[in-house]
Order: sequence, then structure tokens, then C-alpha cells
Amino acid sequence: MISKDINLAVSILQQEGIIGFPTETVYGLAGNIFSEKAVKQIYEVKQRPMFNPLIAHLKGIEQIDTVATQIPGKAYQLAEAFWPGPLTLVLEKQAHIPDWITAGKSTVALRVPAHPMALALLKQLDFPLAAPSANPFRTVSPTSAVHVENYFADQLPLVLDGGECQRGIESTIIGFENQQPVLYRHGSITVEEIETVIGPLLVKNQNNEAPEAPGMLLKHYSPATKFILTDDIESIIENRIEQKIGLITLNRTITHPAVNTCIPLSLQANLAEAAANLYATMHQLDRLGLDLIIAEYMPDTGLGRSMNDRMKRASYQYQ
Repeated sequence: MISKDINLAVSILQQEGIIGFPTETVYGLAGNIFSEKAVKQIYEVKQRPMFNPLIAHLKGIEQIDTVATQIPGKAYQLAEAFWPGPLTLVLEKQAHIPDWITAGKSTVALRVPAHPMALALLKQLDFPLAAPSANPFRTVSPTSAVHVENYFADQLPLVLDGGECQRGIESTIIGFENQQPVLYRHGSITVEEIETVIGPLLVKNQNNEAPEAPGMLLKHYSPATKFILTDDIESIIENRIEQKIGLITLNRTITHPAVNTCIPLSLQANLAEAAANLYATMHQLDRLGLDLIIAEYMPDTGLGRSMNDRMKRASYQYQ
């Protein structure tokens, strides 16, 4: 059921249920981090491997030291600069934080979402929310309540409708190893923005066996339709006249007998707009019964780098 009823959401969560809820990045599958029942249900509904940790969503920066310990100064700098917002910090966890949301690790991933409905919900709860993206494991993340309902209509009592997600790409994830800040996942806050606040980052954004944070698996964010990422769309479609193909471009329209649909992400080549439209476009094309979706690389800078990261993991090469 899709609804804007925050009080109903509070009631379900307090009774150890799970819901779909909006953030500025993507919609999440939310449950009480201290409820083993709720967190187990999140993993089961998502079909998510238990070795992949979850993100705890807080109501404000004041909660950070109730959940984490040994917090580096640079973590506080980042929280002050970007919370509420699409930044996740991986920090040493307090002893009372359960292993079921951290995949048994000594660290916990934390963020404060910037969506007004998410914050209004969190402020009525006395516990943080575990909330991975509200989609089955490895599929395309949802950026609308309808996307969540399409995935889990019979499995969720409620999807809170907060409209289309403004950012459309998951949070950037930063951890600390020997006090050195490390990028675990490219996201809606760019590397350049992070480095402006705390200086150079190490990049460590792939781990297929025991990921330090969500989004590090090589195969992820994938539509059901075969998906290819390339820097030369024309050469791929040249000999595929018999196929029904959908294209994702930054700002150009490509016509060809094999091209059924071509969707530019931003006619003004605005990377923020393109990022906000990426997953919705992938959902749209995936419903058309295409033989193939081909996407072109975005500029390898800022949010373009984050979009390229998602499309690489979605691409057929990793299947």
C-alpha cells in the first residue's frame, strides 16, 4: 500500500515490521536496527546476502556518538559539512549495536537523510532505521514509491510516498583505515566535494567477498534486460538491426533502425539532473521488452564518475 501516513509507518516500525520509505537518494527498506526480526525480514525480502552490511539512518548528527565510538575528527568534519545529506560514514560501532546490521563487523555505517518525510519519521522514533535500497538484491534501485510497490506489492504493509528522489544515486560512503579516509562507494556527493573538506581520499570501492560497506559488489544495480556500457554506441548498434534496442545517453538523441527508444538523461548535460534520472530511466527501459539496453559513459568527473560506477556494475560484462 502506498500512503503518506507517517503515523501508520511509526506504528508498523514500532511493532518490528518493515516499510518502504523515501530518502533524497533512493527509496529504502526500513526497520528498527535493534529488532532482529525486522532486520532479518529486510534481508529476506531483499534476498540480500548476510555478509553485506546495512546502513543505519539517524535523526540528526547528535546521535552519532550514541551509535559510534573512536570517531575521527575528519568524520565530524564531514558530518558537519554534509548531514543531513547523501553521505554515509563507516565508523567503529558502540558495543550495543547489533551484529545483524553490521554483518558481524566492528564498524557500523551511518547517515542522516535529507528527505523531509524521512526526517519527520525518524524524529518520531526512538531507534535508528536500517534501510538498504528497497529493491531485490542486484536489481535497479527505486527512486519512486511505485518502483517499490512494483517490487514488493505483496511483501510490504506500507510504502511511504515521498515523491521522486531528488538525488537518484545512493549515498557516498567514506570509512577510515588507520585514520586515513577511504572511499568505499561513489555516490551523490562527489569525491571533489569530499576532498575539499578533508583532503585526499584513498579509493577502495570493490570487495566481492566481505565488503566493508554496501555497494562494493562487482555485480549490482542491474535491470533484467541485458545491459551494456560503452564509449561507442554507434559501433555496437551497427550490426544489430534485428534487435530491439534502448539507449541511455547524456544529452544526445541517436536514431537507427535497431533503436526502439533513446532517452537522454539531461538535454542540458547537467550531471546532477542526469544522476537523478538514471535509475528511473533504467526502470522505464526495462519495462519495454527490449533485447538490449546500451548506455554511454558519462564524463569521468564529479557525478559522472558515480553514474559510471553504477552502470559498470549493472553491465552485462559482470553477469
